[in-house]
Amino acid sequence: MFAGSSAGLILLAIGQTVVVVCMCFDMVRALSVPRSHRRYVASTVFRTLAVPSIIAAGMSVLIDALAWSWMDVGMSMFVMVAIIFRLHHDKDEDNWWKGKGKKLARWARRQFSSGTSVAPAMG
Repeated sequence: MFAGSSAGLILLAIGQTVVVVCMCFDMVRALSVPRSHRRYVASTVFRTLAVPSIIAAGMSVLIDALAWSWMDVGMSMFVMVAIIFRLHHDKDEDNWWKGKGKKLARWARRQFSSGTSVAPAMG
């Protein structure tokens, strides 16, 4: 089984480290003064690590479920739901990612649109 191999254990350890770092920056964000640089940085790091943390917690849940370790499944589900809740709860935070969706969509539209347009034939 991959989870018991050295590579699997290293990947799980890296995933759990990402989860812990994500939750620590969420705590810093919660305890920082609104509109401060510290809160901006903490919010940016939290938003950046939230999706990889959710994936890592989900993999941990899957591995624990396959191993029939229901206490670990419950704890990992709690962590995963807590990260998802915190990610969706504070939408008005100022961070680097705010407004990037529209900018990235505009960039992608320019990149994937045809660069040259052919004029209709006169005739």
